[in-house]
Amino acid sequence: MKLAVPAERRVNEARVAATPDTVKRLKGLGLDIVVETGAGNGASIPDQAFADAGATIAADAASALADADIVFKVQRPMTADEGTDELALIKSGALVAALFDPYRNRPLVQACAERGVRAAAMELMPRITRAQSMDVLSSQANLAGYRAVIEASQNFGRAFPMMMTAAGTVPPARLMVFGVGVAGLQAIATARRLGAIVSATDVRPATKEQVESLGATFVAVMDEEFQQAQTAGGYAKEMSDAYKAKQAALIAETIKKQDIAITTALIPGRPAPKLISADMVKSMKPGSVIVDLAVENGGNCELSQPGQIVDVGGVKIVGLLNMPSRIAVDASALYAKNLFNFLSAFFDKKAGTLNLDPDDEIVKGVLLTRDGKVVHPAFAATAAGA
Repeated sequence: MKLAVPAERRVNEARVAATPDTVKRLKGLGLDIVVETGAGNGASIPDQAFADAGATIAADAASALADADIVFKVQRPMTADEGTDELALIKSGALVAALFDPYRNRPLVQACAERGVRAAAMELMPRITRAQSMDVLSSQANLAGYRAVIEASQNFGRAFPMMMTAAGTVPPARLMVFGVGVAGLQAIATARRLGAIVSATDVRPATKEQVESLGATFVAVMDEEFQQAQTAGGYAKEMSDAYKAKQAALIAETIKKQDIAITTALIPGRPAPKLISADMVKSMKPGSVIVDLAVENGGNCELSQPGQIVDVGGVKIVGLLNMPSRIAVDASALYAKNLFNFLSAFFDKKAGTLNLDPDDEIVKGVLLTRDGKVVHPAFAATAAGA
């Protein structure tokens, strides 16, 4: 079987879906690996490194994808209206594993069905023990949380730790994290390592202990609704307007004292909740910094601008896109291992076949399309009504 790794063509994407290490592992399964030339450039992996690992280097996307049974990508395939029509180059029946962002790209889900490809949206990986090594959201969010603190420090005009010198004492920076998932926890840990005084807020009660275990202070309105604010899958629920108002009042008072805010709050399939209002931004001290990791889903800060760093009354709001791509070497390494772990779990090495059992919990979670149909329950109804 042939597995293809094309170069990523979307703006702001420097990651690649394979590394020399995973190429060797994939070869060990008996697969023929073809990597498009230049695919690893953004992640500092030259073509020769892939070739030395056993991959064939293809001159372009067409030759890389031709007759491929499996396609590994970072971003979803491009279509004709976006430039290079990658989807049209993928044969019917092939498995395409990538970050499809299906909630915001429902027409692409239908297009994959019509093309006959099996589209696996890796960001829909169920959060179960078996799938931990395949969880791309966790691996990428972990790095995004780290990078968010680095971006904050770059845009902050002061030091993070307290410094005592003969000329006087430099006070520590105060940093608050909004949303204590994987990205938020890594942001807390990184900021603490840099010496900041850290606080954090989240609507999920289970996060309080996690925050405090990292040496940060937990900030939230802890009423009865707060105690029920978590889904069975571990995600945050949408809160009532009454709770939002109480929480906003608490945060409004707290954020005035902060030098840096990092927001990471996302709800699957929904626009990012607005956690920092324009008035809150204006209440912050000049020189303060906000890093909005949810900017691609509408942003947690009311004044964030996608892809831009804006200055509002002396407060910098960092809305950089695709934060994991800004640390592409490590992000690629982890993402490539996630893909390998997913594929190897369903690959019969002796027979040289891929067996995606439709009744398997992981397959049910990630597979969008199969046999010309949209099969994922979250998108099948939309496709049927199209």
